[in-house]
Amino acid sequence: MGLGLAALGRPGYINVGHGDDLGGDSDPAAMETRAHHVLDAAYAGGIRYFDAARSYGLAEHFLGSWLATRAIDPDQVIIASKWGYTYTAAWRVDAATHEVKDHSIDVLTRQLAESRSALGPHLDLYQIHSATPESGVLDDTDVVDALAAAKADGLRIGMSVSGPRQSDTIWRALELRRDGARVIDAVQATWNLLERSAEPALRAAHAEGVGVIVKEALANGRLTGRGIGTVSSAFAAAITSEAERAGTSIDALAIAFVLAQQWADVVLSGATTVAQLESNLGAREVTMPPESIGRLAEVVMDSATYWKARSALPWN
Repeated sequence: MGLGLAALGRPGYINVGHGDDLGGDSDPAAMETRAHHVLDAAYAGGIRYFDAARSYGLAEHFLGSWLATRAIDPDQVIIASKWGYTYTAAWRVDAATHEVKDHSIDVLTRQLAESRSALGPHLDLYQIHSATPESGVLDDTDVVDALAAAKADGLRIGMSVSGPRQSDTIWRALELRRDGARVIDAVQATWNLLERSAEPALRAAHAEGVGVIVKEALANGRLTGRGIGTVSSAFAAAITSEAERAGTSIDALAIAFVLAQQWADVVLSGATTVAQLESNLGAREVTMPPESIGRLAEVVMDSATYWKARSALPWN
C-alpha cells in the first residue's frame, strides 16, 4: 500500500466529508502538522510509497519537510509526484477554479524544477498528471523527449490517467518509445469496486513490467461507511453485506478487493486522518476468498455513469 497526499496538501478536495476531516482548521501550519501525523502513521504502518503532485496545494512542501525532519534516507522510501496541473485555488475551498491543466513543455520544465526543489534527491518517479487522449501529451514530441532525457538522468517516468478512456491512454503509453526503450515506467489509474474498465490495459502493463499504481480505490470516499449511501442502494447493500461477512469496515473491504488483484503493484490510501489511514491499513488483514471476490465482481457500475457521478462531486 501507498499514501496519496491529494487530500492532505490543500483545504479543498472532492472526497466525501473532506471538510469535516479538517475540523474547520485549514491553516497551512495546522495542515502541515496533520499531514506529518498521517505520514508518521503511514511509515509506522509499513508504507514506503508516497504520492504527491504540483497541484495538491502544499503537498510537496509538507512531504519534503517531513522527509527532512524525520531524516529519512532516499533509499528508504519511494517518492512520486506529478506535473501538468497548476494549483490556482489560493487556499480557498470556494474558488471558482481549483487547478488548471497544461501539459506543455514549458509547464513540465517549470514544475519539474519546482518538484526537485521541494523533494530533492528523494524524488524517484515523476508522472504526467491525468494524461488523456484529448490532452495529446503523449504525442507532444518536445514533452516526450524531455521526459526521456529526465529518465536517462535517473528519474523514473510515469503517468496518471483519468476518465472513461483510461484504457486508451494506457495502451498508447505502452507503445511510446525513444531509442527503442519504453518511456513510461509506471501507470496510475482509477480502479475500484465500482469502476473496472481499465483492467485489461492494466493487466497488460503489469505483464510488460510497467508498474501499476491504483488510485481512488475508495471512489473518493463513496466506498466508506459514511459515503456508501451515495451509491445505489443495491450496490450499497451488497458491499455492506460483504464487509459484515468479512468482519471488517467498508473501506478496508474495498481496498482489500484491489489488493487481491495480482496486477496491482501499489494501492493508494487517500486518508486525511490517522484514524482513516489505520482503517484503510486494515485491508491487509482481510481475507478475500474466491466466493467473496465472485460476489463483489457483480458490484460494478457502467463506466460513463461512474465518471459522471465523480465529476459531480463538490469540492469541500
